[in-house]
Amino acid sequence: MDLARRINNLPPYLFAEIDKKVAEKKAQGVDVISLGIGDPVEPTPKNIIDKLCEQANNPANHRYPSYFGLPAFRKSIANWYKKRFNVDLDPDTEVLPLIGSKEGIAHINLAVLDPGDTTLIADPGYPVYNTGAILAGVNPIYVPLTDENDFLPDLSSIDSSVAKKAKMFMLNYPNNPTSAIAKDGFFESLIKWAQENQVIIAHDNPYSEITFDGYEAPSFLQFKGAKEVGVEFHSLSKTYNMTGWRIGWACGNAKIIEALGRVKTNIDSGIFNAIQYAGIEALEGPQDIIQEMCKIYQRRRDMVMETLEKIGLKARRPKATIYVWAKVPDGYTSAGFASLVLDKAGVIVSPGNAYGPSGEGYIRICLSVKDDRLSEALERIKSLL
Repeated sequence: MDLARRINNLPPYLFAEIDKKVAEKKAQGVDVISLGIGDPVEPTPKNIIDKLCEQANNPANHRYPSYFGLPAFRKSIANWYKKRFNVDLDPDTEVLPLIGSKEGIAHINLAVLDPGDTTLIADPGYPVYNTGAILAGVNPIYVPLTDENDFLPDLSSIDSSVAKKAKMFMLNYPNNPTSAIAKDGFFESLIKWAQENQVIIAHDNPYSEITFDGYEAPSFLQFKGAKEVGVEFHSLSKTYNMTGWRIGWACGNAKIIEALGRVKTNIDSGIFNAIQYAGIEALEGPQDIIQEMCKIYQRRRDMVMETLEKIGLKARRPKATIYVWAKVPDGYTSAGFASLVLDKAGVIVSPGNAYGPSGEGYIRICLSVKDDRLSEALERIKSLL
């Protein structure tokens, strides 16, 4: 039986593989602590859950939802962007709800690229940036993010022939997996570069609200010219502990949003209305959860940094996201060190090379576990080393 050639080029999904490893170790009787997946353990706020229950009990919401999302939810997103980033969005033409931003990130390749086209991928980066391109028959070219350049792409180092050939550049700040932030002037330079080379910018911004030490993350769209060259993806997943709810959006350039919407209307039937009403409650209801979660993640970040310093592993102190990006000890590869930590300490960390070639030599440590389990995981790693 022959399968599609694109499947042969598609690597196993990183986090599905992590799930397998957890299951295997647990079957062996190992008390596994996973620091590998960014999935908040704290509950979704009660007011959001209550809104879901209220709307799920309304029979009108049991039918097909709007392909383009509830008008009220689109308006709520636009209002949130105005309040949070001072960005004006037309809820009818510049906002598109998604079944989690992940599906939109994959589908945008189908919307704006043809098979054989070239897209640029931040390296290291969220694996779907690359796999979405592969599924669309697109040629992905990695743009390295290095420690020497603060894990920002060096736009001047992108070969001019590659830049002119590329049709899209997928990247995100605050960054997953490196936890780097966009320095002042970066987005302005990116927009200018995109205008000069006629490249679409697809910016992924799910960690904008998880920030520390007084830092406030911007939106790509708040900078002059951004809506002319690209779109931004966002999600309720990390901000409101709603990863399992699968609700996010794309917003920005109306032409791109329309094209992405056309793909989606032919593939899916939209988000369950009750979840969209819960999304409205998340964006418009009490926002205490954001400050609470930032305090929790900052505390856990400090726990990790203290242990890494004691055992001699180097890492930058993150100002955002729920990750710490740490160098592996000398003599180890990313995969080799991750395997050692799993086999000898029963702790899962993500190997950096799983996020792209430039991730080699690093591991990603996730902060989305309870403090006591994180403390135990860190003690196990410290004892191992």
